[in-house]
Amino acid sequence: MTDTRSTGQEIQTEVLGAVRKSEEMLADAMKLWADTVQSPKPEEFVAGAYDFAEQMLISQRKLAESWLEATRSQRKFTESWLEATKPLLGAVNGTAATKGATR
Repeated sequence: MTDTRSTGQEIQTEVLGAVRKSEEMLADAMKLWADTVQSPKPEEFVAGAYDFAEQMLISQRKLAESWLEATRSQRKFTESWLEATKPLLGAVNGTAATKGATR
């Protein structure tokens, strides 16, 4: 359990680091854009910034959804494996493992 929690925390740290890096890249890109574009109206700058941020969020959402899909098959495998090993675990513990039995 501790290994799972530790791994989960490591993954969260990696994801948050990637998000921070993408935010920094976004800020740098917006600064570069503002510096190179000829005096945009403030309204145009804000609209452009939000349009770009929207595209970034869409991209990040697609990435997160693909991660969820990738882990879904692993979760199904683990659940199937646990179900298949219930009879073995019952024999080791000296109890009769029957489908639907609970401790």
